[in-house]
This record gives sequence, C-alpha cells and structure tokens, in this order.
Amino acid sequence: MLREDLRNLIEKTIAKLYGQTVRVGLERPAEASFGDYATNAALILKKDPAEVAAALKSEAFERIEVKNGFINFFVAKDYLQKQVAEILKKKEKFGNLKIGRGQKVNVEFVSANPTGPLTLGNGRGGFCGDVLANILAGAGFRVSREYYVNDRGEQVIKLGHSVIGDEEAVYKGPYVEELRKKVKIDNPKETGERAAKVILEEMIRPAIEKMGIEFDVWFSEKNLYRKKEIGKVLTYLKSRDLVYENDGALWFKSTRFGDDKDRVLLKAGGEETYFLSDIAYLKNKFRRGFEKLIFFWGADHYGYVGRLKAAAEALGFEKEKIDIVVMQLVRLFEGGREVRMSKRTGIYLTIDELIDEVGRDAARFFFLQRSPDTHLNFNLDLAKEQSENNPVYYVQYAHARICSILEKLRDQKLKVEAGTKSLKLLGHQSELTLIKQLIRLPEIIEDTSADFQVQRLPQYTVDLATAFHQFYRDCRVIDPSNEDLQSARISLVLATRIILKRTLSLMGLSAPEKM
Repeated sequence: MLREDLRNLIEKTIAKLYGQTVRVGLERPAEASFGDYATNAALILKKDPAEVAAALKSEAFERIEVKNGFINFFVAKDYLQKQVAEILKKKEKFGNLKIGRGQKVNVEFVSANPTGPLTLGNGRGGFCGDVLANILAGAGFRVSREYYVNDRGEQVIKLGHSVIGDEEAVYKGPYVEELRKKVKIDNPKETGERAAKVILEEMIRPAIEKMGIEFDVWFSEKNLYRKKEIGKVLTYLKSRDLVYENDGALWFKSTRFGDDKDRVLLKAGGEETYFLSDIAYLKNKFRRGFEKLIFFWGADHYGYVGRLKAAAEALGFEKEKIDIVVMQLVRLFEGGREVRMSKRTGIYLTIDELIDEVGRDAARFFFLQRSPDTHLNFNLDLAKEQSENNPVYYVQYAHARICSILEKLRDQKLKVEAGTKSLKLLGHQSELTLIKQLIRLPEIIEDTSADFQVQRLPQYTVDLATAFHQFYRDCRVIDPSNEDLQSARISLVLATRIILKRTLSLMGLSAPEKM
C-alpha cells in the first residue's frame, strides 16, 4: 500500500537523519496543487522540512515539494499505470490487508429485545455493524457476527402482560393483536416467552434477512442460565471480594474499575438484573477466544459503557479489547415533514417497511452516510428518486455504464480484455485522477478497521463514481483507430469495475449491470 510505504520511508529517513523514532501522520490534501499526500512531521519535530524532503528518495513520486512547512508528495504517472495492472492481477482481493493478523473479533449488533418489530434505529446499527464486519474481514481479522437475544426477564414478562391485555400491558399495536391470536396462555411469563419466540422467528429474523445480514451466532440469554454461567460468574466475583450486600440487594463494586457508581447484580427479592447476565455473557465471549469485542448499541445505552468496561476489567480482561459504538437517532422525512408513524400499522415505522419502500440498497447506503455518533435524517423522497441526485443511483449507474461499455465492445466483436502492455499510454488527467481513486481502497479499509467510521465507504463510492463519469466524458474508450490506447482504457475500465464492485460488496449493495 503506497501510503504505508511512504510512511515507512519518511520514518526511516527521519531516524537516519536525526536518530529519532516517530509515527508519521499522512493526509490527503484537499487541493491537488498540494500533492497526493502531505505530512507536517518535520514541523512537529522542529526540523527543516526541506532537509527531510531532500533526503527522501522514491520512484513512486514524480516530485516532492515543501510548502508552508508541509512536505507534499506527487505520485508518479508510471506508478499509477502499474497499479492498474496490479488491480487486474489481484482482482477482488486488491485492497485486502493483513493488519488483523487473523485475530478473532466478535461484532455484536442489532440485539433488539424480542418484544416487537425492528425499528429504524435497529436498522442503522444493523447496517453499520454488518459493514464494519466486512471491513474487518478485509483487513485480515477473523470476524464473527453475533445477535444477543434477551429472551427472558422483565421485558419478556411485560410482553406477556401486553399479549394477555391486562392492566400491566406495555406494548401496543397490531402486532400485539396478532400475537394474542397465536398465544393463548394466561400466565404472563409463559405468554411472554412464547410471544418472544414468535416475534424472533416471524418478525426479527425475516427483517434481518431482508436487510441482507447473516449472523454467525444467535446467542440466547437463556443459555447463560441453562449452562449455569450466571452462578459461575457470581462465584467468581464473590471469590475476589468484588460484591457486597446493601438493602437486601447484591452489588458489584464497579466504581473500583472506573464506573461512576456501583451496580446491582441481584435485587432484594433475589431476581437477577440484566447487568448480571451481561457480565456472564462477556465472560462467555472471552472464553470463546475472542481477542476483541465490538458492540453496536442504541443511543439509550450510552450510560452502560462504563459499567461494561468495568465488568471486563473485573473479569481480568483488558478494557482496550472492548469497543462500543453508540448509534444516534434516526429521523425519517418525506415531503419536508418528519414521518413518525407507519401508515400501515399506526405504530413506529419498522426497518422492513422502509426497505419495502425504498429497497435494500438505498436503505443501506443512506443509513451508512453519516457517522454513527451523529443524528441521521433519512430523506425518503431522495432515496426513491431515480436520478443522479440520488447517490445510490449515481454510484450504481457508474457500474452499469461500465457493463454497457463492455457489452458494446462485444457487440462490435472487439477484445474485452486487459492490455497491460499499453498502460503507459494512460496519461490524460481524468485517467490519472481515476487511478488515484482506485488505489484509495486499501487506505479506506485500513482507516475504517481502526476507527469504525463506516461513512467513508459511501463517500468513497461517490468520489470513485464521479472520477469514472468524468473519465467517460473526457476519454473515448471504444476507438478501433487506436487499438493500443483502446486496450489501455479498457484495462482501466475493467480495473474500475473490480474496485467499484468490491466496494459496493463491502457495503452490502448490489452492482447492477443494467439500469
């Protein structure tokens, strides 16, 4: 990967010149006049940028300049030409990295209580978690996708009351009426458990399938009790003097590990709290050999971050092995007005209803466009629009256009194959700009695997599609009068298809051949 090679070159040069070991930061300047990469490492080290620049030697760059203290790097044309051949050689494996070194990573997302259909918020966490799992796999991690099913406890009993329809009913809506027809038991606990199973099998699993997500593990909270893991974790905490009794309840000394207050594990009546299950579940995950745990939680779970990390430390695991992404709220707009209720059911709009309305691809793309920690306004009108104003349409049309070019070549009985020997003819600015976009994919995968900012992918696909559309306008691909140049441009078109399709695949989107 060019960026990593450049970083290593700068670090070695600085070590040789000044005997200092540093981690060099590199950025992509917003303006092309400042190069393809830039670093202010010399300024940070209080060294002369010109001296550092003069010592840097690499055939990958046609020139290295110093401006305002930054060292700016301009990628050489012949290097870019060679990258087209590299993409054609590696195909969909181009961009795959080994930084994960095969580490086992557990990504848990959605994990909605089986008390009703999946919400838009569940959908956002689902899409972001699924795409991050794809990215981590591309970065060389061994990834397991997991859904934790809270199929026991207080909320299940509340569901039972709701289905029975007594004075303690909490959940409402047509789905509860349907459950009432299917589950006819007077006991709230048994009714809730039976209803939760129906919701999981007939509402949640089909919605997950419609979202295009495949979980490796559906983990039942009941299993923690069946396998006596709750009792074992309690024994463990007691043996380390990490619990105490107060007002008849059993408390965990979570403040010892940085939490803002101690937490109840057993209520005064002896009933287990959800947090106790969470601790047992955490221990179960580490016991399964995961070296990193990633959770996607809703905005209402922000206060749980400290207690979960405290529990991990109490169990003897490093807090740093746990990452929690807290998803912010989703608001849906149609005709400039916020849509709060489903027209079909009269309750909150569900994720599968939204997918029915706009399609899976549009739903995934729009949910991925904003950083998980910011609020998301979903424009229903734009998501349904069949024009270049719709970013999903714009990006997928680039792939369809590529397929159309290749089909025309076949119709004219021209060669549809890469001609790597003629790649040196690629020199038009639009060609070089497109190649620069193609070779960004490994950087996108590396950065996103580190900070989980999955919104990079939709933005990257738009940038890539824009570069391709510009290339298509500026450069004639089918040109039998100049077979060598035609061959080179066909190679570039094929390389673009590989990267665009690969990126769409990482996002869980289709790559249509016709539109």
